[in-house]
Amino acid sequence: MIETIEKRLARYEELAGLIADPAVIRDQKRYKELRQEHASLAALADEYARFRRLEADIAASQALLEGDDREMRELAREELKDLEARRDASHETLKALLIPKDPLDLKNIIMEIRAGTGGDEAALFAADLFRMYSYFAEGRRWKIEVLSSSPTGIGGFKELVCSIAGRSVYADLRYESGVHRVQRVPATEAAGRIHTSAVTVAVLPEIEETEIDINPNDLRIDVMRSGGPGGQSVNTTDSAVRITNLP
Repeated sequence: MIETIEKRLARYEELAGLIADPAVIRDQKRYKELRQEHASLAALADEYARFRRLEADIAASQALLEGDDREMRELAREELKDLEARRDASHETLKALLIPKDPLDLKNIIMEIRAGTGGDEAALFAADLFRMYSYFAEGRRWKIEVLSSSPTGIGGFKELVCSIAGRSVYADLRYESGVHRVQRVPATEAAGRIHTSAVTVAVLPEIEETEIDINPNDLRIDVMRSGGPGGQSVNTTDSAVRITNLP
């Protein structure tokens, strides 16, 4: 495991030099990719430095156990237990950090919040969810931007689409996708009855634009026409066209 960590840290140091290179900075696409890779290795570098410090402290405490001072030996023995427990926890953290990450984890996202069952109360719940995600994004120093929305007259949203940009946004919000349900006495209820409302949330990773070159010679075009005894243009109109990319 240590050998694997040191290989990744060598790459971390290499990336630090690359992102400071003016030639790399001029290529904004490559610069962004290298910055993201460097950021993804930062946690591993910090945790490994902590692990090495703990090992050094453990070695120092073990040296004190061999001394002549009885009081110092007792203090070192107590400290050693704490240091070994912290080192073992750090070791487990390092193993977790070595697990391969989903390449989409570092992506920004497009989030869609849509009111479902519940009428006006569902729209209010959609607005509550958007505020919650906005506060969460603010705490993480992410940038959130509303792309489109359909507000209701009482402060809710029938639907709202926003973009959220920052570090590891998709990794932290990917599992928010799905149906969210709330049971409460809504502001729209005069008799104090509990209502159940639902809102759907979709979280999509932002995909970068790519250039696709399609050779027309690689396309097979099949044209189908309607069959039948006749009728106006039935047998002369292309009613279906299928294009197949042969490669």
